[in-house]
Amino acid sequence: MTLKVSAILTALVVSLASCTNRHAGEVSIREDFTAKQLLQGIWVDDETDMPLIRIEGDTMYYVNPQSVPVSFKIVHDTIYIYSNEPVAYKIERQTEYSFWFHSLGDEVIKLHKSENTEDSLAFISREVEVISTTPEVVKKDSVVMYKSTRYRGYVYINPSKMKVFKTTYSENGISVDNVYYDNVIHICVYEGTKMLYGQDITKKMFSDIFPAEILEQTILADMDFIGVDEEGYHYQATLGIPESSVYNLVNIVIGVDKAMSIKKVE
Repeated sequence: MTLKVSAILTALVVSLASCTNRHAGEVSIREDFTAKQLLQGIWVDDETDMPLIRIEGDTMYYVNPQSVPVSFKIVHDTIYIYSNEPVAYKIERQTEYSFWFHSLGDEVIKLHKSENTEDSLAFISREVEVISTTPEVVKKDSVVMYKSTRYRGYVYINPSKMKVFKTTYSENGISVDNVYYDNVIHICVYEGTKMLYGQDITKKMFSDIFPAEILEQTILADMDFIGVDEEGYHYQATLGIPESSVYNLVNIVIGVDKAMSIKKVE
């Protein structure tokens, strides 16, 4: 579904860009501005009578303050949402006070325009609440023995301000983007009081073993010191999708020459 929608949006962008008014120097697009104007305001779910979205100009805001506002366009009978994973919803009905569209699950979502001024209180927060998966620094340490030598490996999981956008879907197939903070993990190995190795690890260091679309929605969630052998110092990282049981493990080996090798655990 995502690839199909992306192809539709790509074709739409090319089409819009090609429609240029050479005399006026303006771009003439086939977007339905009348339909967009009808959408301005707060829209309430017909079944629950709860506010769902607020439309201002080209932007759609959700009730959940953790959901990222998105831009949109209406072309013919379709509304195109430019979220982290662009989607398109077919419009079933649109009037000044009603808006029906098909979700990705092909359920017809029925909304009506709010006439209750108190519904605006549901959208009082203008700032998106970023979800911190690691509220404070987490310190971990392990001791291993190798050839009668005692090694101590440390892990410091540090919350950062690097943002990760994750697309989620409601039960009826409506997509929203939530935003999370990623982590930077510092690892170091000591022999007694002597530091043998130390480095900050970020998610970008795994770009050679994971596609960009996977890395974009994952966080560097955890790290463990595994041991020491003739190859070097061994760590294992966990990359997970926030608020999900989906994760990948990555083995990291730091050789005696301080060179790092990274391999996904199959």
